[in-house]
Amino acid sequence: MDERNYVGYEYKELVVDNSMVSLFLDGYENFGWEVNDSRAGSGIGEKTGSGQKTVIRLKRDRKILNKAELTRLQRNFEACVAEIQTLEQRKTSVAAAYAILLGVIGTAFMAGSTFAVTAQPPYYILCILLAIPGFLGWIFPYFLYKKIVERQTEKLTPLIEAKYDEIYEICEKGNKLLY
Repeated sequence: MDERNYVGYEYKELVVDNSMVSLFLDGYENFGWEVNDSRAGSGIGEKTGSGQKTVIRLKRDRKILNKAELTRLQRNFEACVAEIQTLEQRKTSVAAAYAILLGVIGTAFMAGSTFAVTAQPPYYILCILLAIPGFLGWIFPYFLYKKIVERQTEKLTPLIEAKYDEIYEICEKGNKLLY
C-alpha cells in the first residue's frame, strides 16, 4: 500500500521585474521555497498588466527546519535586492532630472525668442540671441543624459557588485541551513 504523508505548505506570491526573475528564483530556493506549479501551467512567466513584471508563485513546507533563521536571511536577501533596484534606478533618475531641467531652460529661451520676434516692432537681433541657447537647450539634454548615466554607472557599479556579493553570502548561509 502506497502511504503518503501530509505536508502543509505556506505560499508566497511575488511580482518582480522581468530582469530579476532568475535572481529571485535562485535566491528563494536557498530559503526552502520552490516554484508552485500546481496552478495552470507553471508558477512563473505570467505577465502582469504592464508587461514589465512577472508573477512568481512559491511554496515551502510549513515545518521546515531553522524556519526563523531562514526567514531572517530571506528578509536580508529582499533588502539587498531592493537596494540593488534602487541603485539601478539612480543611474538614470539623476541624469533624467538634469536633462529635463536643461530642456526646460532651453524652452524658456525659445519662448523669449518668440516673444522678441512677435513684439511690435520685432527685435530680430534679440530673437536670434535667445534662439541660439534655446536650440542648444533642446539639443544638449540628450548628450548630457548619456554622459551623466555613464558617470553614474561607473560610480554605482562597485556598490551594486558588493550587494550581489552580499546576496551570494546570504544565500549560501540559507542553503547550509537547509541541508
